[in-house]
Amino acid sequence: MSTGAVATPEQIAKARKAVISSSIGAALEWFDIIVYATFATTIAKVFYPESDGTFALILTFATFAISYVIRPLGGMVLGSYADRKGRKSALTLTLGLMMLGTLIMAVAPPYEVAGVAGALIILLSRLIQGFSAGGEFGTATAFLIETAPHKKAFYSSWQVASQGASMLLASAFGYFLTTGLSQEALESWGWRVPFFVGLLIGPVGLYIRAKLEETEEFISTAKEKSPLGTLFAQHYGRVLAAVATIGVATISVYMILYMPTFAVTNLKIPADAAFLGGISAGIITLCGVPLVGHLADRIGPARVMTYAAVAAFVLAYPLFKLMTSKPSVIVMVIVIAVLGVIMSFYFGPLPALLSNLFPAAIRGSGLSVAYNVGVTLLGGIAPLVLTWLLDVTGSLDAPSLYYMAIAVISLLGLVVVRKRYGQREPAQ
Repeated sequence: MSTGAVATPEQIAKARKAVISSSIGAALEWFDIIVYATFATTIAKVFYPESDGTFALILTFATFAISYVIRPLGGMVLGSYADRKGRKSALTLTLGLMMLGTLIMAVAPPYEVAGVAGALIILLSRLIQGFSAGGEFGTATAFLIETAPHKKAFYSSWQVASQGASMLLASAFGYFLTTGLSQEALESWGWRVPFFVGLLIGPVGLYIRAKLEETEEFISTAKEKSPLGTLFAQHYGRVLAAVATIGVATISVYMILYMPTFAVTNLKIPADAAFLGGISAGIITLCGVPLVGHLADRIGPARVMTYAAVAAFVLAYPLFKLMTSKPSVIVMVIVIAVLGVIMSFYFGPLPALLSNLFPAAIRGSGLSVAYNVGVTLLGGIAPLVLTWLLDVTGSLDAPSLYYMAIAVISLLGLVVVRKRYGQREPAQ
């Protein structure tokens, strides 16, 4: 249906229910991820106390990165499952697995109790969470796009907006726990609180997803015997182009997540103040992304994303130079807020753009594989790479150069998507 079609009240009600069910899964996925990154320095002390500060942090982010290595596998398995068995079944499965990964993280024993086994347990937690997250974005996006009667970029953008809510909530937990608890209490039990709170929304999400109706487009589409086989045999070019376009979206998210650690470790900004930037970026994303979705429905997702990618390339170095040359709480908040604006304009239209690249019969597989390969290669390993770059080069400007390189990759991907695959018009 075109963006100008008139939707019935029943269609709009289904679309709103789809937004709620998809947003809950995305919120839990990203809340878990953001909390882990937010409390990285604390987790490093709890599970790697015998390592020096930098190496312990690298080990913590390495565990974070390993969870991303398994995401493409989760995307292939769960995305293919969504194309064969239905979006609803896959959505319920991914949320259940995410809850299990979060629970294991919340109860993992510290080094002083279990030794190395504690670190292995949080690795298991990250692997389960990474596998389940591998199927969440593709399946939820396919469900949103296929349910939305019109304004597809707007409806699908809510999945990104919910990530803003997670960023806001996780950063708020970081701020209040850091300021309200002693360091001993924070390391003993305080860092676990957000993980337990995140678990509370899981049962609600499972209930809502159990009540969903399968999308009419999926029901009416002829099923592929091997969605993955068809994807790689006939659409590998689309997968590669989609992977490239994901760059600015994912690196912006992880740059924002990395900022508290960067500011505390390298700029000596107080830990509690460092979380204010994440709060500001969360508010901007939550409130701004749906508006960007409306804009993308009018002028096309690719055009909006191209402007944002150019802004990312142009502003990256000046922003980091400003923060490293004049380190202060207000400057840090401004820099993170600008990154939040860039992320909103780029990430908001992305689900609609990617959905248009793949036909319904392989949409779950195509979205899941492309998104998770892109996130893993261009974003998920970013905290590990940036920590390593800072340690090796000694230059506080190194993160900006990495950000600029990813922006170039995304711009090239957008050129291919627009020129070769015709993604110029508003989402249909």
